[in-house]
Amino acid sequence: MKLAIMQPYLFPYLGYFQLMNAVDIFVFHNDIQYIKGGYINRNRILDQNLGAVWITLPLKKASAYDAINTRMLCDPNDKKKLLRQIENTYRKAPFFHDTIELLTEIILFEELNLFKYIENSIHILSAYLKMKTQFLKSEDMKLGSLKAQERVLEICQVCEAIDYINPIGGVELYDKAAFHAAGINLSFLKMNDVRYKQFDTGSFIPYLSIIDVMMFNAFTDVKKFVLCNYDLI
Repeated sequence: MKLAIMQPYLFPYLGYFQLMNAVDIFVFHNDIQYIKGGYINRNRILDQNLGAVWITLPLKKASAYDAINTRMLCDPNDKKKLLRQIENTYRKAPFFHDTIELLTEIILFEELNLFKYIENSIHILSAYLKMKTQFLKSEDMKLGSLKAQERVLEICQVCEAIDYINPIGGVELYDKAAFHAAGINLSFLKMNDVRYKQFDTGSFIPYLSIIDVMMFNAFTDVKKFVLCNYDLI
């Protein structure tokens, strides 16, 4: 059984979906400390004139030590503002009408808990991409106080995983020998150089939100990017 563990991200980039699709079980690491400045409640899209710009759902003020699954969205009206920003940005994209209908359902979801809101969006997008991945939450696993690699190993053991796949960015964080000693194969997912036609800006901007991929590509091409445009190292 193949397993991956990631923090929940708002409309994550293509590699996140490749990771989900590459495993049998995907664990949302949702009971750890929320880190400001990451991708949990924001991401990047492509503005025809400005290049990569941020989309963000503001959060209510809370302690810097609070966990992801306790954080709350600030104002329901922020969702409408986010939808309008995306509509205005991508109105001339070739697959705007196909994509905006799905995004409207996701963005206007009434939930204000940050994790539950993101969880719903991932479930809808994974169903759209016809993934068969099972989703679990770390908050449900009654884990101990272990951190970093030791916590990952603990989750692998709870889920009885024999293969753990991590994004390539974590290659310096994990020790293959430690995983081998626990009876788990460790590998890293490296996204290939996926390119597609964006606005006529003269250059391609990679690693944007999945929104950008969907706005400029037919469903069959988005699905192809998710299925096979990566290597396991």
